[in-house]
Amino acid sequence: MNRFSQAVPRAIARVTDSALGPYQTAVLRIGLGLTWLLFLLREYPHRQELYGPDSPWAWDLAAQLVASNDAFTVLLWSDSRIWFEAVYALAVLFSLLLLLGWRTRTMAALFMVGVLTLQNRSVFMGDGGDNVLHIMAIYLVFTRCGRVWSLDARRAHRAAGARARGERPRDRVGPALWAVLGIVLLLGSLAGRTDGDWFIPALLWAVWLGQAVWWLAGRPARTEQPRILLDVVANVVHNGALLVIMAETCLIYATAGWYKVQGSRWQDGTAVHYPLHLEYFSPWPSLAELLTASGTLVMLVTYVTVVVQVAFPFTLFNRRVKNALLSFMILEHAVIAVVLGLPFFSLAMIAADAVFLPTSFLRRTGRLAARARGRLRPRADAAPLPPPRRPHGPPAVSSAEAGPAADGAPGPRT
Repeated sequence: MNRFSQAVPRAIARVTDSALGPYQTAVLRIGLGLTWLLFLLREYPHRQELYGPDSPWAWDLAAQLVASNDAFTVLLWSDSRIWFEAVYALAVLFSLLLLLGWRTRTMAALFMVGVLTLQNRSVFMGDGGDNVLHIMAIYLVFTRCGRVWSLDARRAHRAAGARARGERPRDRVGPALWAVLGIVLLLGSLAGRTDGDWFIPALLWAVWLGQAVWWLAGRPARTEQPRILLDVVANVVHNGALLVIMAETCLIYATAGWYKVQGSRWQDGTAVHYPLHLEYFSPWPSLAELLTASGTLVMLVTYVTVVVQVAFPFTLFNRRVKNALLSFMILEHAVIAVVLGLPFFSLAMIAADAVFLPTSFLRRTGRLAARARGRLRPRADAAPLPPPRRPHGPPAVSSAEAGPAADGAPGPRT
């Protein structure tokens, strides 16, 4: 009983004192932003046929479907081609800014709006990767995914340094962005454009009001307790969202694995053979032929895939086994991206898998990336090279390091 009474306060302190998994959520943010950005850029020449006025799923059909299922999309606010082009361009911009980690809390909400807007406009254009992106984009709004590897983290570091020097850094971009988005939300609500789905508009208003309260709590005050309280609330929400993301990822793998177990082709070990010979999933026919040339290899890959997907949720408490299965799943998704021609599905799943990566591995990867960037772009504030030595005698001393000698001539400073 004594151990239990001591463990509960430690668990509560761990959940409230800090946002867990900052590197994992940063990789999730980068992965989702990169996936959606690359998809939008690749489909840019075909955007009109996929989501725009030239889509086979016409505007009036989409309006009827949205009226029945209450899906959220701002593309149905107008059937103008200019409106569509503006929304598509903004979706690309929000993906890029989320990837860079600029105003992460706001960009996460706008990124979610862009994903839901385009996917709900043409619901028959997606696949499994779009479903993962759809779900994770909503969960990402609740996380503090810009704590590391972001422009927000760099700005916070510079602001902390300025405060340490006695300066008061002022943020003018944040309040301006908050005011503009508030006006857009207000106009959309007054025009009745958000009367269908209540959850997404309510979430956007909650984020908008939360940003206002956070900014007001950071104003000069006699005590830091309001900001500390808000920080605790943000940590609890972040940690809860991270837990939901991990549970969702496990559910995806467990559901896929148990459905595979019931399939006859997965039971006899031939399931992997068939998609490799479908024309739609064969960008490299010769490579598919090479992989399916061995029946034993096909059988092993089929059975191992099922075993890994079913067993993964049960291995989370064993770090070594979990890391081994996680490495196999990431490698498998990379192979799927190349062999089956499904890069965006694989990128979305790898981003979801990243929440289980070890923190030590992510930190080491970040240090290696920073070291490589430093080699490619030397820092401007690097230490200057030492002065050249004379052919005979002590090294030369620059005039900045020299002081007056006894006879008035410059001499070395002691």
